[in-house]
Amino acid sequence: MTTDTAGQFVSDVGADGRVPDELVAAYREHGFVRVRGVLEPGLVERFRTGAEAFLEAHRTESLEKQGVFSQLVNVWQRDQTLRGLTLDLRLGRIAEQLAGFPLRLWHDQMLVKEPHNNAATEFHQDRPYWPHAGDRLPLSAWIALVDVPPERGCMTFLPGTQHRVGLRPQDLHHEEDLFAADPSLRWLPRVTVPLRAGDCTFHSGYTGHMALPNRTGQARLAHVNIYMDEATTYSGSEHIVTDPLGLAVGDRLDGDAFPRPWASGA
Repeated sequence: MTTDTAGQFVSDVGADGRVPDELVAAYREHGFVRVRGVLEPGLVERFRTGAEAFLEAHRTESLEKQGVFSQLVNVWQRDQTLRGLTLDLRLGRIAEQLAGFPLRLWHDQMLVKEPHNNAATEFHQDRPYWPHAGDRLPLSAWIALVDVPPERGCMTFLPGTQHRVGLRPQDLHHEEDLFAADPSLRWLPRVTVPLRAGDCTFHSGYTGHMALPNRTGQARLAHVNIYMDEATTYSGSEHIVTDPLGLAVGDRLDGDAFPRPWASGA
């Protein structure tokens, strides 16, 4: 949990469920922002315990086959506890406040770096992997369920790269691949953002980022909610989330598979 020097819980989220204007401005300028204390200590414990149990039961289903991390997608559809985190109204409303337009859930994912994995997730953008069209900037909420200092695998961002669109998908196992796609990005400042349990970073789907290795004896547990423009349509590209849905190019990504429970009146 995030605490001050007196050990008191600290949150950037107001009683109205909104974050300060300066955090919104920072997100829109840099393409990422840290929001402290999104989850209160009791919720951190509940969701951490749920994540550990789900991982133990489903670790072999990980989409990541090279051992850098465990990646489990759309856990909200299979686990009632983690469904509460994915569809959390406050997280969705903060995401909309930062984006400035209506959003839907694209998908969630559990991202776990096992103890002493000693492997980085190299610099990449998220959006080039997704079968989206007609959309404004998507964004992800990366929620720390344990303390994530640099040595446990927190993220490093390339500020301002949310405006660098049109790049091919990058190989997140290859440390040079993003910079091969756009050599100018190599010389940008890099900002590493440690998180306490219950903190969250929001980052644009185009913001270049990487995650450091986990060199500690504790697993790095993160739950990620990915939000997309409510008007997003299907591009026709293959993706594990859309492949089973029988979509045609141009179909809107909406309905029960892509909910919006935080909408006014929902």
